[in-house]
Amino acid sequence: MCPERAAPLPLNGILVVALEQAVSAPLCTARLADAGARVIKIERPGGDFARGYDAAANGLSSYFVWINRGKESVVLDLTAPADLAVFEGLLKKADVFVHNLRPGALARMGFADTRLQDLNPRLIRCAITGYREAGAFRDRKAYDLLIQAESGLCSVTGGPEAPGRAGMSVVDVATGVTAHAAILEALLQRQRTGVGESLSISLFDVMAEWMSVPLLNWEAGTPPLRMGLSHPSIAPYGVFRTREGRPILLSIQNEREWAVFCTHILGDSALIRDPRFCSNVARVENRIETDERVAASIGALSFEEAQALLNRHDIAYGVLNDMAGLSAHPELQRIAVETEVGPVSLPSPAPRFSGQKRRYGPVPALGESTAAVRALVQPRVKAAADPGECVP
Repeated sequence: MCPERAAPLPLNGILVVALEQAVSAPLCTARLADAGARVIKIERPGGDFARGYDAAANGLSSYFVWINRGKESVVLDLTAPADLAVFEGLLKKADVFVHNLRPGALARMGFADTRLQDLNPRLIRCAITGYREAGAFRDRKAYDLLIQAESGLCSVTGGPEAPGRAGMSVVDVATGVTAHAAILEALLQRQRTGVGESLSISLFDVMAEWMSVPLLNWEAGTPPLRMGLSHPSIAPYGVFRTREGRPILLSIQNEREWAVFCTHILGDSALIRDPRFCSNVARVENRIETDERVAASIGALSFEEAQALLNRHDIAYGVLNDMAGLSAHPELQRIAVETEVGPVSLPSPAPRFSGQKRRYGPVPALGESTAAVRALVQPRVKAAADPGECVP
């Protein structure tokens, strides 16, 4: 019998060239690699600076290990003519080119978008920048927390006393997944037209679009408030403490749930018709009294009793976990990714594909594929420098 062969992945045969650093672009190209694309990651001689962010993954950077699996690392000095020729040779062969250089850096190297199109008319070019390439802020440096602040995200994050930062690189991640989706759209379009596309995605634009609900509320005269772990538009929706003082996060999303909650958790079905609580709008207007009633009922229960009661009546709740809680969470799925210092266990990518178990490639050591890729395009070569400053 012939051995069973794995079905080809959807991006098998697609060549991606990535001139990238930090988080946003590498996250995008990691998703492409997961789907079967060959991703050649071009690094300056010192390497992607995310390699040095921390040493939490068996001595390697947690950032780098997370979003650089399945790629080939190639070190090029893009100030050296021979290495620039290698880069040009790769672009002529590529299906997709992703970079997060600052606006204008690529053109200064001789690779303006019009030249890229001439070199390879089928090439999909994706530029990730801090602000729009043609905007007034185009030359301003932009990193994740700076865009959290500029976009207004910090103003609606945290508690009443002060704005806060989202606890992970939400701007970079949002931009990476936006770029990934846009590239897939461009690949589908190329199937119809045979012609590549130029994509431009800025960190600011991505986060501004994600801020649509707070913005529309402000423009309607109801500015969003910082409420910590409460929801500005829904009540009850927040943290309440059980008899032992353990926090539990409750959410009531509609009037059917409120009726069940009143009857079986609060033990007072009259609240269903009480004008102070009979709609979400009313409960938000009377949030203090709403929350007091919920807090009294939950506070009379042990944590186990509260969970059992909420489960029995299908009321939405969540446990306020820290990283220890996430690490031990029964729903957490993991993958093992090989690195130069051994395997690292990571949370699994979210998509599940029926009938197909994904395999995830190793994290490359710096420059480990340089010789093989040089041979692919066959010019003579040199060594080291800085291809231009990247945004995260």
